[in-house]
Amino acid sequence: MITESAAAQWDLELDDLFLTIGHRFGRVELRRRMRDYVRGLLAPVARKNSWQLAEQAGHATPDGLQHLLAGSKWQPDDIRDDLQQYVADKFGKCDGVLIIDDTGFVKKGITSAGVQRQYSGTAGRTENCQIGVFAAYASACGRALVDRELYLPKSWTEDRERCRTARVPDEREFATKGELARHMVLRALASPLPIAWVTADSAYGQDNRFRRLLEQSGVGSLSVAAATLLR
Repeated sequence: MITESAAAQWDLELDDLFLTIGHRFGRVELRRRMRDYVRGLLAPVARKNSWQLAEQAGHATPDGLQHLLAGSKWQPDDIRDDLQQYVADKFGKCDGVLIIDDTGFVKKGITSAGVQRQYSGTAGRTENCQIGVFAAYASACGRALVDRELYLPKSWTEDRERCRTARVPDEREFATKGELARHMVLRALASPLPIAWVTADSAYGQDNRFRRLLEQSGVGSLSVAAATLLR
């Protein structure tokens, strides 16, 4: 159970994080909307859509949050870099671990980028869903998500008009989950995060190119052991 003092500490830490990334949003109203949006995502809101998040924040309409996500100019990769620096400062330890895994998000429609019927480990079955590949950092001081990539199946990357409708950049090409994981590992190793080990489940551990990247990078790998045991 979260105590009142713990909740107050969370608020202080969030304010610290907002100060860290606030410069990425050019105007004060965008910074306020960003703070409201993040706080809404962390709140016990039943559905995380713009209407309910706006209601949670006390907005009369969802227009401001919708503009933040769809119309305003800010670069999520720049914020990711700020986040990695923040996590390195707060949690960084010489024996830190980078953790790679994918997660499915069940969807009802067909317009969300990357959605199709595909296996979701989260649901434990084939579902209409999106798949995201994520990187987390963990040390004795704490843990946090530090990177992400959306998996786009070939049904999407081979349909450029569908991609444009969902605002997927034209230069985005098909990449396997393993390729997305390798990109994130390389970014993390080039970041301020001190990483001694990289771990992932057996699906990544059986990817020869993923294991070779880790070996060439000189970091310890728990995924290599997992893959070897399954052979």
